[in-house]
Amino acid sequence: MIGIFDSGLGGLTALREARRIMPNADFIYFGDTGRVPYGSRSNDTIVRYATQIMHFMAEMRVDAALAACGTVSSVALESLRSFCHIPLIGVVEPTAKAAAAATKNGRIGVIGTGATIKSGAFERALARISPDVKAIGEACPLFVPLVENGFIQADDVVTLEVARRYLAPIGAFGADTLILGCTHFPIIAESIKRTLPDVTLINSGREAALALSEAAPAHSLEGHGSLTCYVSDNPENFRDVASIFLGERFDAPICKIDIERY
Repeated sequence: MIGIFDSGLGGLTALREARRIMPNADFIYFGDTGRVPYGSRSNDTIVRYATQIMHFMAEMRVDAALAACGTVSSVALESLRSFCHIPLIGVVEPTAKAAAAATKNGRIGVIGTGATIKSGAFERALARISPDVKAIGEACPLFVPLVENGFIQADDVVTLEVARRYLAPIGAFGADTLILGCTHFPIIAESIKRTLPDVTLINSGREAALALSEAAPAHSLEGHGSLTCYVSDNPENFRDVASIFLGERFDAPICKIDIERY
């Protein structure tokens, strides 16, 4: 069993990629829909929330886990690994490696939530991997609610205007590669691409899913291809939007849990 979690729905983009890569694995997904967003929370709160989720994952006996959340990966991953005894993958390191390999001019942009950008986690990872690379981070807090409220069409004027404002510093910096440092952001990749047409986009969900497939124990890859989802708020609200993120009809079981008891 493999566990994937996020503050809400964005991690479903990583789940989609993981199920393509590991079609026989059994997955559970937890979306903390009752406490989303994480990006504006304090570091202490993010660590507490993520710790509760990992205790839930331990109760479910997962063999490997993916923090499919740029905020958790940037702020809480090392704290989680201090007590976690299974492979635990975040989105930062694999995404930074892919971006460093992709850039031609050594200039990389990073977009994410406020907490992700404030942490500087992607920039530090890039500096470790390729010291000559220059990076610029830009917080894009409105992208998450835009995605979760369905403003996802490539030509949506609201999303395009927000993208133009947020991404102007990335364009001025001359980045040829852009890390989508939140797993919500691939859903509006076409709007981002229209704003920065000559920039290579790095999908953090896909890169993290690839890393997860390499780290997961072999036995966890041989299951029945099942999926069960858990949320901390209304399951039906989750179901209504999940098909957008997964790119297919969503009919997996969804269970509401009291995450605070962990």
